[in-house]
Amino acid sequence: MKNISENNLTAKNAKATQRAQSSISLRSLCFVFAFLVVTFTSCSEKKTEEPKEEEKSTTEVSLTETQYKTVGIETGFVENRNLNKIIKANGYTTVPPQNSAEVSTLIGGTVKDIYVLEGTFVNKGKVLATIQNLEVIEMQEEYQSATANVEYLQLEYNRQKTLSDENVNPRKTFQEVKAKLAAERARAQAAKNKLDALHVSTKGSSSLVPIVAPINGYIGKINIAKGAFANTGVSLFEVVDNSQMHLDLNVYEKDLGSISIGQVIDFVLTNQSNKSIKGKIFGINKSFSNESKTVAVHAKIEPGDAKDLIPGMYVSANINITNATVPALPKDAVVRNADKYFVFVQEDEKVEQKHDHKEGEKEEIHEQEVHFKAVEVIPGTTDLGFTEVKFVNQISANAKIVTKGAFYLLSAMKGGGEHEH
Repeated sequence: MKNISENNLTAKNAKATQRAQSSISLRSLCFVFAFLVVTFTSCSEKKTEEPKEEEKSTTEVSLTETQYKTVGIETGFVENRNLNKIIKANGYTTVPPQNSAEVSTLIGGTVKDIYVLEGTFVNKGKVLATIQNLEVIEMQEEYQSATANVEYLQLEYNRQKTLSDENVNPRKTFQEVKAKLAAERARAQAAKNKLDALHVSTKGSSSLVPIVAPINGYIGKINIAKGAFANTGVSLFEVVDNSQMHLDLNVYEKDLGSISIGQVIDFVLTNQSNKSIKGKIFGINKSFSNESKTVAVHAKIEPGDAKDLIPGMYVSANINITNATVPALPKDAVVRNADKYFVFVQEDEKVEQKHDHKEGEKEEIHEQEVHFKAVEVIPGTTDLGFTEVKFVNQISANAKIVTKGAFYLLSAMKGGGEHEH
């Protein structure tokens, strides 16, 4: 009996010990879970606070007094400046219709000779080529025959007129001669007009038709070859007179109200040197282009500047609008970050940097700092070294704006914001 009692007591003690261990394990798990919750909450709070710190670092920057002097920071104020407003436009060089010619022939024929090369300068009336057509001989013969008949009928007309006046011959005979004379004169004149249009002489007998230049200019593309047949209405040569070169600029509707005849433009050749050339607006189209929804503006170029230009060159132009007084800063004060523009405002005077020191630690001398804040602006016209600025958010009229060293501040701001010790 005693052994049975001892065994029961031992079993009860083991169960109690097991329950105590389970309770301890449960409490341990609860403690670990609570610790993890607190840790996760703390990390989450830190993470939610980080964007604020990052946001601050992207708009503010500070320099020590030594850095301020080394960089050479200079400040100034927004000024009202009389700037020349411009409108940017793209276009190309061209010539007036009367200064460009497509040379063709009024009569078909075989190309006999070609006397010019592409790029050659020719004067008006210069023979560019000759073509051969036997019909020309018939035109010359017709003219000469008609001329001979006119001479004969003129004498007969004079004789019949005298006889008619003296009532020797019937009046009818005189009228018949008069009608024949008029018909032959018309035939002779028609033959002459044909030969003149072909630039063929009325004298002699030749089957050659000269192709002549209708204007002064440079030979462009030559579309014929010796021995080939030249058809009527087909361009044989291109002749271009560059002395009256002008620009065709494409201006958008929003800028059209600021454009007027007489305004001066400055343009550069897009694919050439950056040499600026001047022009003056002489015409504005009254209809929109269907494709680009722009209006063509025509500007004349001085002959001296146009001599080295050829039609079809692409240009970038600035159309100078009337001067306007606008708030402006030196152009170096405005810096670009991504797709936005900023200026830096000096916020405070030199502020002493505070540092915590442990008890017994030797006090160090720390430099004072100057704080700056990036303020977003919308830049406008740039002229005479100044840029028009419009502030996105209003600032104090006496705000100190960094006019020199703004690019350094932008680099420092991107590199981590405020200065660290």
